[in-house]
Amino acid sequence: MGDGEESRRITLAEVAQQAGVSLSTVSKVLNGRQDVSAGTRVKVERLLEAHSYRRTTRVAREAPLIELVFHELDSAWSMELIRGVENLAKAHHASVVLTESGTRHAPAPDWIEGVLQRRPIGVVLVFSSLPDAVKRQLDARSIPFVIVDPAGDPEPDVPSVGSANWSGGVAATRHLIDLGHRRIGIITGPGDMLCSLARLDGYRSALNMAGLDHDAALVRFGDFHVEGGYACGMELLQMPDRPTAVFAGSDLQALGVMEAARVLGLRVPEDLSVVGYDDVMIARWSSPPLTTIHQPLREMGEEAVQMLLRLRAGALSVTRMELATSLVVRKSTAPPSA
Repeated sequence: MGDGEESRRITLAEVAQQAGVSLSTVSKVLNGRQDVSAGTRVKVERLLEAHSYRRTTRVAREAPLIELVFHELDSAWSMELIRGVENLAKAHHASVVLTESGTRHAPAPDWIEGVLQRRPIGVVLVFSSLPDAVKRQLDARSIPFVIVDPAGDPEPDVPSVGSANWSGGVAATRHLIDLGHRRIGIITGPGDMLCSLARLDGYRSALNMAGLDHDAALVRFGDFHVEGGYACGMELLQMPDRPTAVFAGSDLQALGVMEAARVLGLRVPEDLSVVGYDDVMIARWSSPPLTTIHQPLREMGEEAVQMLLRLRAGALSVTRMELATSLVVRKSTAPPSA
């Protein structure tokens, strides 16, 4: 037997002996307990990592939980993701724990302590990335994780589910071009999110394919919320040569643009066409109902749980899944007025 195999088979008793602590202290560190000094925790963690320790059996008291982690729970599309995760969790007799932590890029550092105490059967994270130290700690506890990533492009070693943002940007812009619009504004999301840049690239590609120039003055970076759509919409719609159509980059931003149009005395779609993105529930109940890009958020949540289950079974062959987006035409778009 080689040294690599011996290191993988190290027992917790041996870890305790090497660390100079009791077996119960090693168990506390492994289970995320807080009544361990920081120095001891670091020493034990390093030994567990050095020996690639993996928990091989489930403890009897472990609850069948799937943890779903967001950086914010107030966005309209979060409910669709929750429904998708809940659907598959229920089908496999598991409950869902919701956690709000960190920024849109990664969970807060203290999150890992809580998840190690809860010991879920898997974690779904709505973030762009996961720090290496967190990956190692989850791996050491045999807690699989999947990123649901409408926001970016995670590292190749991180299992993730995303959607076709570039194609969505192309479809939204092409729809407006086909209606006869030539001066088309875009309000994408924050400039440090790859989904924002991918939708902007799709917009530019559609203009290029139609032989149209893209005017940088018609591009705005919003925040994916109503307020950002309203503020950017007011800027675009008060330009001397205002756009006749706006691709809003999210349904919430589209609502903000429509409110800006109302304040300025413009009718949708007679004076201004608006396309959203996401196809959340409010899109069909806005006035007028919103033409938008359907992002399969519920299906993304379901696929994330399926990936978790395949990871637990050691049967995951695909680490990145990208689901298709599609155009949903309603009443907020029309040919430009004469």
